[in-house]
Amino acid sequence: MLSDSLAKEFEAIVGKENVFTSEADRQNYAYDSCVWAPCIPGGVVRPTRTEQLGPIIELCYKEGLPMTVRGAGTNLSGGTIPDTTDTIVILTTALNRILEINTEDLYAIVEPGVITAPMAAKIASMGLFYPPDPGSMSVSTIGGNVAENSGGLRGLKYGTTKDYVMGMEVYANTGDLVRCGSRCVKCATGYAISPLMVGSEGTLAVTSQVTLKLVPPPKASKAMMALFTDMQSASKAVAAIISAHVVPCTLEFLDHATINYVEDYVKIGLPRDAGAMLLVEVDGHPAQVEDDAAVVEKVLKECGSTEVVVAKDAEQKKNIWEARRVAIPALARAKPTFMMEDVTVPRSKIPAMIAGLEKIAKDRNVTIATFGHAGDGNLHPGILCDKRDKQEWARVELAVDDLFNLGLELKGTLSGEHGIGLAKKQWLEQETSRGSIMFSRRLRNAFDPKGLFNPEKIVGARG
Repeated sequence: MLSDSLAKEFEAIVGKENVFTSEADRQNYAYDSCVWAPCIPGGVVRPTRTEQLGPIIELCYKEGLPMTVRGAGTNLSGGTIPDTTDTIVILTTALNRILEINTEDLYAIVEPGVITAPMAAKIASMGLFYPPDPGSMSVSTIGGNVAENSGGLRGLKYGTTKDYVMGMEVYANTGDLVRCGSRCVKCATGYAISPLMVGSEGTLAVTSQVTLKLVPPPKASKAMMALFTDMQSASKAVAAIISAHVVPCTLEFLDHATINYVEDYVKIGLPRDAGAMLLVEVDGHPAQVEDDAAVVEKVLKECGSTEVVVAKDAEQKKNIWEARRVAIPALARAKPTFMMEDVTVPRSKIPAMIAGLEKIAKDRNVTIATFGHAGDGNLHPGILCDKRDKQEWARVELAVDDLFNLGLELKGTLSGEHGIGLAKKQWLEQETSRGSIMFSRRLRNAFDPKGLFNPEKIVGARG
């Protein structure tokens, strides 16, 4: 816990009402959405103006206090769990201003605590489009999206957060403000620091402002739902759609277990006997949409879909996507513990990954429900269990090891959008190399010589 003298120094920067030192307050920031052991921080500091970040960092650095920056806490890899009991959590939720939405030059400038969905809605009301749509977008913040390089349902066609960060302002370990990138479409001024910050999980600097690229919205779209008897057929349909030279804006799947958990939750009439479901949406110019939708529907039927439902209007489209949007809460309520993993494989390897997950579930005697972004190979196997059952939890840990090993054997990657954090560190060298780990640490130490920015995350600051 913070000493009284240090607490007063932080209070002088942000005000007494924005420094939390009671045990009850600190417990609220001991965990995130990852199934990982919590750690109660030494204190929580909530800046209300971005210029307060510099003095906060400078004080932490002088006192040797580790720092973890936290937005909404929706992180799924332990990235916002404090590393030690003397860690200072820098809470960015009050840095929530949309500073500018420029409709002429197509960019927005926002603070890190801005919540993604309301921001995207405001941008849409002005006739523009911010495509990244992580599943947590109704609560997650832009600062967190940038830190984790968040993806979402539209990632197949539109890319992820990294594709929309034009520039940033961050505070370095010295407390100095660092400006990088630009509002311009092209920028070759100095080192490309902004791309390095995206996905760095708070280990290099503290974000205070982000400039985001906006695009014109598609003029039309069409959504459809396709049912299959098994996941293998659905996986082959995914590859066939891409082979037909159609790039949907979204191409999602739910396996049999997920379909049933979703139906238990929202009761929207999903067929409980379906082995798998694909949800597809194409967008663009109206004529192109009609052509692409016809191709997709034809491919789905040729690949063995037992039923294809094409949305006739906005209401039907909303109903089609409800099944995917509620997958996480539907699974989370099914058992006391829901471990949602994130592994990405080449699209051609999806059938092998799905078959492997089914075998892992059987061999380890665990329940795995899988859904995700079929179009870009990003799968979310969700393990349903009760962490309090030590025997079951031991099997779950073995299953997690199995699924990451399988993903890497299939030339995949540990994370498509959730990051490494604490939860996936142990497999990182297996995907990369010892040289990659050491290179990353040397890079990290150049930004943070004392190793105080989120010190144990990704590759760790030392070792």
